[in-house]
Amino acid sequence: MTHLQAGLSPETLEKAKLELNENPETLHQDIQEVRDMIITRPDIGFLRTDDAFILKFLRARKFNHFEAFRLLAQYFEYRQQNLDMFKNFKATDPGIKQALKDGFPGVLSNLDHYGRKILVLFASNWDQSRYTLIDILRAILLSLETMIEDPELQVNGFILIIDWSNFTFKQASKLTPSMLRLAIEGLQDSFPSRFGGIHFVNQPWYIHALYTVIRPFLKEKTRKRIFMHGNNLNSLHQLIHPEILPSEFGGMLPPYDMGTWARTLLGHEYDDDNEYVSDSYNMSFKDVEKTLSPKSMKRSQSVVEAGVLKHIDKDDENTQPLLSLD
Repeated sequence: MTHLQAGLSPETLEKAKLELNENPETLHQDIQEVRDMIITRPDIGFLRTDDAFILKFLRARKFNHFEAFRLLAQYFEYRQQNLDMFKNFKATDPGIKQALKDGFPGVLSNLDHYGRKILVLFASNWDQSRYTLIDILRAILLSLETMIEDPELQVNGFILIIDWSNFTFKQASKLTPSMLRLAIEGLQDSFPSRFGGIHFVNQPWYIHALYTVIRPFLKEKTRKRIFMHGNNLNSLHQLIHPEILPSEFGGMLPPYDMGTWARTLLGHEYDDDNEYVSDSYNMSFKDVEKTLSPKSMKRSQSVVEAGVLKHIDKDDENTQPLLSLD
């Protein structure tokens, strides 16, 4: 075992070996193989190339060197092409802070039986007057950045549960094609995490409709890991034991405290509330909308090429909701 594996339990070390093809004897060579590919993408600023950082990407792609490099390139390209999203990218940013305090995301204290961290989202908590959907995406990405520092989670991964109870048609109508694309690119295509399952509960018909629209743009592996439970919590419990779930999901634990994860990230600044109006970030949101178009939206890419994430079509279609209130 090398120092890069020091944070792993014996069980997780064995899992990394069997499931991810991680070999302590070739670990430094594997990392260097990925690092040597950086020269092939001079259009991207690789801001971190240290061993521990590259190792995250190798684990996320089961030590396939080319796949790991592709993910590494897309990670930095996504940030390079969405600069406004990553300005003041910290928990105390007003928009991120408001989203975190409303449970975007929530993080359960217990791991599942595979050692995966469980994230929860209560969709109806979104207060459109206080922060934007982009603030929610930023809060989720920031949370993942924090948690992925844990080598156990680099190997074991995450589970996501989204409760759509009381999520209104009006709220759903704000999910434009470009916003959904931004989220797919940021979470599926450009981040070194392993998601073992994405579970929808209490989803209304219009969420089914939205999923039908975005499904072609999800990787086959992602599609296979999305479970639509509706109000059948028994099917959820067959995959995630109710002993570790809060009562909102039919679990045996008390209701989830929305501020739990926010307090972890914010510490004493959790209660320091400065007035924040979501319009202060809306200019960035509109800028993103203007530069994204469903016409340029491709199915998930299997090859990284220069500019693959660039958004060049500019028209007004991208700002239209997928669900119309008219």
